[in-house]
Amino acid sequence: MLKRTLSSQLARLAAGFADRPVRLGELTDVLQLRGYNALLLFLAFPFITPIPLPGFSTPFGLVIALLGVRMVLGQKPWLPERITARELPARLLPKLLLVTSRALGRLEKLLKPRLFYPEYPAAFQRASGAVIVICGLLLLLPLPVPFSNAFPAFTIILLAAAGLERDGAVFIAGCVQFIFCLGFFAALCLGGSEVWQRIIN
Repeated sequence: MLKRTLSSQLARLAAGFADRPVRLGELTDVLQLRGYNALLLFLAFPFITPIPLPGFSTPFGLVIALLGVRMVLGQKPWLPERITARELPARLLPKLLLVTSRALGRLEKLLKPRLFYPEYPAAFQRASGAVIVICGLLLLLPLPVPFSNAFPAFTIILLAAAGLERDGAVFIAGCVQFIFCLGFFAALCLGGSEVWQRIIN
């Protein structure tokens, strides 16, 4: 179990940020104390619904991709001021924090250090970062297609959760989910190409 679980911390933040607009930087200042994984979990959880969230996937996807790049390079979490100055809606943020807190609370019960992750955390983090960059870029795509946000978001959640407790089993689950994610987008590309060929013919 996590020390002072992240789920309980998110629940406290929901109460503290209620009824007022919050800059993304205020939130990241708190979550950065736990490294990349807390930030990634918060940013990815809103996208696990089947219906894409218009207006959110592009900025959040960009932030996720930037964090993934820094993970690959072994650098500390950092975001440009232009992004951290962005305000999050006062009514939406507490709901997002509470939903994320409850879902993460269930996931935390499964997490524990295992397999090779505890011995090679840097290698696993960089491998996770490479996958997260790709998933962040997929979230950037403004596709009005069910599950087009959910597949990359679920991959990010599993890899970030694995990093919280150095859980190699959950890391493998994230890699398997990533393969499904790539298959989903490959099918979209092939389907779109076939439709386009029919239109021009």
